[in-house]
Amino acid sequence: MATDKDNKISAKQVSHLAELARIELTEEEKEAFTIHLNAVLDYFKILDEADTKNIRPMLSVLELTNVWREDAPKPSLTTEEVLEGVPRKEKNYIKSPRIA
Repeated sequence: MATDKDNKISAKQVSHLAELARIELTEEEKEAFTIHLNAVLDYFKILDEADTKNIRPMLSVLELTNVWREDAPKPSLTTEEVLEGVPRKEKNYIKSPRIA
């Protein structure tokens, strides 16, 4: 979304966003969202000034590690076992309602 030369979001752009999101906004709401969104952009300008030269990029704020297990094949259910609990079936297939 392009902003004007001061990197401010205009009421026209807020109207366009509301249209894309398929929400109706009153003129007062458009004005309020314009003010709030510009406040968010102003905050990002402050964050942009932070010196992050010696900070490693983060993929997550949580210290997570993957838990791996052996990928060993196991016996699976037979077709008959799978179809035992199915309310509607035809031959060896699960029958579902038609989606229009």
